[in-house]
Amino acid sequence: MDIQTIKERIAVIQSKREYLLSLLEQPNLGTLRIDVNQALEEMDELIDEFRRTIPETESN
Repeated sequence: MDIQTIKERIAVIQSKREYLLSLLEQPNLGTLRIDVNQALEEMDELIDEFRRTIPETESN
């Protein structure tokens, strides 16, 4: 997999993060709130790891 493909996939993941945040605002989420929180945590870790691995100067 080349770096451009990875960057595109990370961008897709970042765009989905906002949707998950909006789900947390739903009062009727119930126990799914745990899963949404877990997904957000894992996304954040993935994005942070990507940024550490491919610094901004290389990802442009």
